[in-house]
Amino acid sequence: MPNLDDEAYKKLGEQLAGSFGAEAARYDRTRPPYPAELVERIISTSPGPRVVDVGCGTGKLSRQLRAAGCEVLGVEHDDLMAGFARETGVTVEVSKFETWDPAGREFDAVVAGQSWHWVDAEAGARQVARVLRPGGIFVALWHVFATPDPISQAVADVYEKVAPEAPLRVAHTHEKAVASYSAGCKRTAEGFIATGEFGNPTEWSVQWDRTYTTAEYLDLILTMSPMALLTEEQLTKLLDGVGAAIDAYGGSFTSTYETLAVAVTRN
Repeated sequence: MPNLDDEAYKKLGEQLAGSFGAEAARYDRTRPPYPAELVERIISTSPGPRVVDVGCGTGKLSRQLRAAGCEVLGVEHDDLMAGFARETGVTVEVSKFETWDPAGREFDAVVAGQSWHWVDAEAGARQVARVLRPGGIFVALWHVFATPDPISQAVADVYEKVAPEAPLRVAHTHEKAVASYSAGCKRTAEGFIATGEFGNPTEWSVQWDRTYTTAEYLDLILTMSPMALLTEEQLTKLLDGVGAAIDAYGGSFTSTYETLAVAVTRN
């Protein structure tokens, strides 16, 4: 795997962040919803119903919060993603969160489902402080998952064969993934606390399982950001190799998910 400096990683991040819109319908179809337990916890912890959903994407989390009685405003920089979310009934303003103009509006909660890693940490925390009422909460959530070891290894082997120079991978063990994202949650909380505007950091976690057939998992893979770095030929070879591995495993598998969340409160 090639070494990338900070500027290269920044450019790579911008490229990947802009890759989801073309697959908006597939993204909404394949990406899982958030555990009801965490949605309920956001609502019970928030001092009111007014919520901003940062990087709302197709509106997965927004729709869950709306269904539970919240007044949700999505902020999404990708026009295609925002358009899809609007078609599902979500109110969306198109902008990067860091540069979004809240026009003096104040909210009870700011949430970021699978999106805070695309936001500049310092500028994002300042913006949250700007729009969040005293006592309001900020919550970032991430799904962490891994395939069974034989499939994970097969994915890694195929990826290495078809794209040895690619800077990102899609296969990982559940333990390593949880440890990495848990560390990210802690860094996120520390960044907010360092502003002096937030306190009461807490971490939440819910574990659950989801079963995929070969076709369903290949559909999901096409929404993963590293796919945007592959050529059409590389992508075809990757899908063929991964599909063969799942078929050999029995044509389906159960993936263990853990949805992690970190919450802080506006002073």
